[in-house]
Amino acid sequence: MEDLPEAPAPTNVELDRDQGLTVTWPDGSVVSFTLEELRVNCPCAECRGLREQHVPVWPKPSSPQPLAATGAELVGGWGVTLHWNDGHQTGIYSWGLLRAWS
Repeated sequence: MEDLPEAPAPTNVELDRDQGLTVTWPDGSVVSFTLEELRVNCPCAECRGLREQHVPVWPKPSSPQPLAATGAELVGGWGVTLHWNDGHQTGIYSWGLLRAWS
């Protein structure tokens, strides 16, 4: 995984469990990520390994439809982890990663 620049913690993070994640950065910029975009690009080791093998991360034949986030937790001042309705919850979306995506 390539090194990502540090990013300051956002001033606001909002999760719409059916739509996606909206992040407001200290400079006032606001960026939204869809649930599918976040789930497919989950940064955890398992999902990175699947992508490297060209195996879909989501959806899988057993994946619940539609995709939904069942919750979220801040990981210190470093990032956020999302809990998914397919049971996955190990990816930590760092502020640097989200800022780079935006």
